[in-house]
Amino acid sequence: MNASPTPSVLRALPARHRERLVRTAREVSFTSGVRLFEEGGRADRFWIIRTGRVELDMRVPGRRAAVIENVGPNELVGWSWLFGPHLWHLGAGATTPVRAWQFDAEAVRALCREDSVLANAVDQWVGEVLAHRLRAARTRLLDLYAPYGAGASI
Repeated sequence: MNASPTPSVLRALPARHRERLVRTAREVSFTSGVRLFEEGGRADRFWIIRTGRVELDMRVPGRRAAVIENVGPNELVGWSWLFGPHLWHLGAGATTPVRAWQFDAEAVRALCREDSVLANAVDQWVGEVLAHRLRAARTRLLDLYAPYGAGASI
């Protein structure tokens, strides 16, 4: 479900900004099956996966959650922390054991307020991830729920 990879923080941010950002992180681990967050919950942190896989899902009324995408090493999990009202737009759960860098959203937003170049780089990176996730969500939902061939000409 991940046809083209989301922009990695390793490629998206210049080295000095990447290093500054990573210095604010703490290492965390999740076992397979752990939910990182639920759609509609408070988005107060985000992660960059080091090892393992996380499944992003979306609630669909009257059905079980639709898996939108699987993300892995060097990919961002969580973008809702950057945009008010800071509520998760998707849900996420570990599908394998995961090691990740976890970031406090308020601390990163404060760094961005102090450094406009870092803020622009983070905005660009997260914006590219967001655009990718929206395309993935559209494609996946069409795959699951549209009549056969409905999305071919769109």
